[in-house]
Amino acid sequence: MKKVFIALCMLAVAGALFAGGKKETNANADDSLQNILNKKKLVLGLDDSFPPMGFRNEANEIVGYDIDLAKEVARRMGVGLVTQPIDWNAKEQELNSGEIDCIWNGFTITEERKRNLRFTPPYLKNAQVVVVQGRQAYQKLTDLAGKTVGVQSGSSAQDALDGDADFKASLKGIVEFKENLTALMDLETGGIDAVVMDLLVANDNINRSGKDFRVLGESLAPEEYGIGFRKNDKALADKVWETLLAMAKDGTVDEIAVKWLGADISVIGR
Repeated sequence: MKKVFIALCMLAVAGALFAGGKKETNANADDSLQNILNKKKLVLGLDDSFPPMGFRNEANEIVGYDIDLAKEVARRMGVGLVTQPIDWNAKEQELNSGEIDCIWNGFTITEERKRNLRFTPPYLKNAQVVVVQGRQAYQKLTDLAGKTVGVQSGSSAQDALDGDADFKASLKGIVEFKENLTALMDLETGGIDAVVMDLLVANDNINRSGKDFRVLGESLAPEEYGIGFRKNDKALADKVWETLLAMAKDGTVDEIAVKWLGADISVIGR
């Protein structure tokens, strides 16, 4: 009887271990893509004042290059797209809390971000540049010694500024803004002497606004845009990239790039 009891106990322990192992395997399973397909929507987090990538038009609709790409990706996946404006300074918290499914808004790939997030391969090349008033004589970064520079808080522009120790140390001060557009307004009124920001965004603002701004020829840092996902969401990230590759192959990406950027400068599949 004692042997039978011991045998039953061993079976119970083995069953518990098996169940525990099975539960752990399920917990680690990547159901990120299936979750999107089940809820039938992809929630995209963005700064809605970041033209031409994602911004509000005169009708208060969120539009832009990234938005058109994402809409078509979602359509081909059979789900709807929800554009969710977020505090850019808290973007990773928004993603990891499940409030959004991806960050797709001129999101620069950096080594620090790659440690915390999963990125697609790059889909656009860009650079961090300095915007000044057209009437000013500044030509090089060294010309801004003793001046005040604006930057969007939590942006890759801020990272680029922090990464150039000599340039940063030469400045009189750095003013952080929630949005690039607010920084440019302060530049226009003379509150600051320059703004560090994305080249694509700077060129778009200058072309559309017609304001007397220009970009210095010397940039701070080259960079690449990618789409950010939660670290474990490989299935979803792979599906989005697979869809973008198909869109590049059939010419859809070219059409969207020409519409918003004036030329096909995408690097998807290249």
